[in-house]
Amino acid sequence: MDIKAFVANENEKPLDKIVDDGGYTSILRTIGCVGDSLSSGEFESTKEDGNKGYHDYYDYSWGQFIARMSGYTVYNFSRGGMTAREYCNSFAENNGFWDKDKACKAYIIALGVNDVLNQGQPFGGFDDICLDDHTKNANTFIGRYGEIVQRLKEISPDAKFFFMTMPDEDVSEERKNKMLEHRDVMYKMAEFFDNSYVIDLMKYGPKYDAEFRKNFYLGGHMNACGYYLTAKMVASYIDYIIRHNMDDFRQIGFVGTPFKNAHYKF
Repeated sequence: MDIKAFVANENEKPLDKIVDDGGYTSILRTIGCVGDSLSSGEFESTKEDGNKGYHDYYDYSWGQFIARMSGYTVYNFSRGGMTAREYCNSFAENNGFWDKDKACKAYIIALGVNDVLNQGQPFGGFDDICLDDHTKNANTFIGRYGEIVQRLKEISPDAKFFFMTMPDEDVSEERKNKMLEHRDVMYKMAEFFDNSYVIDLMKYGPKYDAEFRKNFYLGGHMNACGYYLTAKMVASYIDYIIRHNMDDFRQIGFVGTPFKNAHYKF
C-alpha cells in the first residue's frame, strides 16, 4: 500500500484527482449548503406559450448528491433567487437556519450571482463587517455575507467554511469583471475569517461554454447531470483541501462537542 495516494501531492492542483466516494470530505459528517438556485437543484420549465417556471428539487442538488456518495448529512440552506441580504433579513430566521439544532461541522457558501450580477448590489469593503456586532454590518454584499459567517460561527464556533467562486463562462466583459471581483472577495473572506477556504471553480473547474451547456444545462440552469458533475467537483475539491491541510482537520471529530485535544502536538 502506498500511503502517498492518501496525502498531499505537492505537484497536484485542485480537481486533478476526482473522487467517487467523497474522499476525505466524508470526515465532515454534517454540512450546510448556503446558496441560491444552483445549490438547490433548480430546474427550468417552459410552457407552450414560452412562460418559464423555476423549481427547486433539492434531491437533485449537488449537496444531496455529495451526501449520497459520502454517507453524511447535508442540509440545503438555499433557495432559487437567494441573496446574502435576503438570507440575513428573513430567509434564515424564517426557516430556523440559525437554530443550534441545525449547527454543522462545515458550511459551503455559494452566493453572489443574484447579489452582484443580477441585482447589481455593491460589493462594499471589509470594513463593512463589524466583528464585535454583526447587527452593525453594512447592507452590502460583503457586509451581509460576513454576517452569515458570523452568525453560523455563533452556533458552530469551530466549523469549517468553504467559500465558492463562480465558474468561468462566456459572458460580457462587464459581467466577467464582476465575477473576477467576486472571486477576489472570496479569497479575502477566507483570510478574514479563520477555518475558511476557497473552492475556486473559476480557476480550476471547466469553462461553462457552449459545449458544456449542451451536455449539462436545461435552459438557464443545470440539468440533473450538471448537478451531479458539480457534486463530484465540490467533493473532490474539498478532499484536496483536506489532504493539503491535514493538521487543520485533525480534530474535526470534536467540532460541535465540548471536547478537544488541547495538548496535541505532532
